[in-house]
Amino acid sequence: MVNNNKNVNIKEIILAGGCFWGTEMYFQAIRGVLKTEVGYANGKTQNPSYEDVCHRNTGHAEVVKVTYDNQVISLPFLLSMYFEVIDPVAVNRQGNDVGSQYRTGIYYSDPADEEVILKSVHELRLEYGVPLAIEVLPLENYSSAEAYHQDYLIKNPGGYCHIGSREFKKAAEARDPSVK
Repeated sequence: MVNNNKNVNIKEIILAGGCFWGTEMYFQAIRGVLKTEVGYANGKTQNPSYEDVCHRNTGHAEVVKVTYDNQVISLPFLLSMYFEVIDPVAVNRQGNDVGSQYRTGIYYSDPADEEVILKSVHELRLEYGVPLAIEVLPLENYSSAEAYHQDYLIKNPGGYCHIGSREFKKAAEARDPSVK
């Protein structure tokens, strides 16, 4: 029997790591990431605008939808890379960006990912020894951000980013040792 389902090796995870511009560029550099898209997730409204998210208390987080090939990169490794560029104890803040839309969070649509995510976050909490501010929730809603936000730092290389050049270089050089 022929399997007509989409490629089972292609997976998605939604990550909130502060301003989505730098987070998107960071994940684009990682081998095994096939596509990224910035957007808004887990808020109270449908299809918010950037202005809504920033000024109208919609409850959305700025996020990056990461599509990846799990034969090239595993979810635990992807999460370890994510943890490298966030402050996991900061509440509603990353770098100079402050507000609930800049919170950290991992949002999943595949229930099988929950256990992997919780294990990774638990291990990180043990390293820090204090409670973390990372939301781990099922994806309730997602909408793509406006076109001018997509690939923003590629189009605007001088734009602000809380992620430094060292982290971008590390992302480009990263290889998941658990995947052959």
